[in-house]
Amino acid sequence: MLAAVLVQYGKPLEIQEVPRPVPGPGKILIKLETSGVCHTDVHIWTGDVRPSDDPIPFVLGHEGVGHVVEIGPGVTDWKIGDRAGAAWIHDSCGTCAECLAGFENFCQVHRAHGLQVPGTFAEYVVADARFAARVPGGDAAALAPLMCAGLTAYGALDRADLQSGECCAIFGCGGLGQYAVQLAERRGAKVIAIDRDPIKREQSARNGAAIVLDGGNVDAIEAERGSAHVCVNFAPTPATWEPMVTMIRPRGRIISAAMVSKPVPLNQEWLTASGVNITGTSVGTRKQMDALMKLQAERPLMATVTEIPLSEATRALRELHEGTAPGRYCIRF
Repeated sequence: MLAAVLVQYGKPLEIQEVPRPVPGPGKILIKLETSGVCHTDVHIWTGDVRPSDDPIPFVLGHEGVGHVVEIGPGVTDWKIGDRAGAAWIHDSCGTCAECLAGFENFCQVHRAHGLQVPGTFAEYVVADARFAARVPGGDAAALAPLMCAGLTAYGALDRADLQSGECCAIFGCGGLGQYAVQLAERRGAKVIAIDRDPIKREQSARNGAAIVLDGGNVDAIEAERGSAHVCVNFAPTPATWEPMVTMIRPRGRIISAAMVSKPVPLNQEWLTASGVNITGTSVGTRKQMDALMKLQAERPLMATVTEIPLSEATRALRELHEGTAPGRYCIRF
């Protein structure tokens, strides 16, 4: 099969012919139609996030959609031809407190496609039958980004326990943020979308945001002081922290969904007085994936998706890294 292989961190991926994988016990082989390109792939490509042991071949990607073409021993709930998705989580330990509670996304030893096991920047991928997503009909390019971006947005709002009638501020209105705007609006929340990019603000308004703010406009942020029950950060920068602290109301919930490695200031006296709940979220669970796929089948989420060939995977990673990507990129096989 053809795959875009990482041979050196930060360098162009090499298009190589590599052995087609064989599904072992409990696994399925998916012939991919498409694979989304995610910002987490960028963190791995640059070497900011690294596995303990590099998978061979080192193939990025964790937003794959295709059809089952081979079934490993012991798999009884999948059949040849089923549509399936390979998402971030390949498998988890199944025995820790988080796994037993149904929060396998917080399992500290879970393995991920494109990090610990070969991913979806290839024509075929092996997925664990227990964790593969059951994907509805529809254009594969629209479905692939839901395997991570859509699920992360869904999981973040679940983590926030966002309720109808509440105000939800979405910081960072790229691919993940646009999904979150739509999902929050469908929950009956009043959505405030914050981004420095006017194009993303316009898109947020079309997707259901009641208010759109320029993240660089201090006065506009100040005007919404204490208005949000929930603030969710999808922007990979610590610059959103101060605006979130400004906009969150007492006993509100701040959710970190973006990977931000730089520290932010936290005044514990403010935390004591406000009772604000600060937590993080990581992609989502299988239960949340099932709910998202059902929602997508009933009323598809809108997204700006640009299809590219496998040979342009490095360009997509570079544009995501530079912040110039027009929306979601999706590799079409």
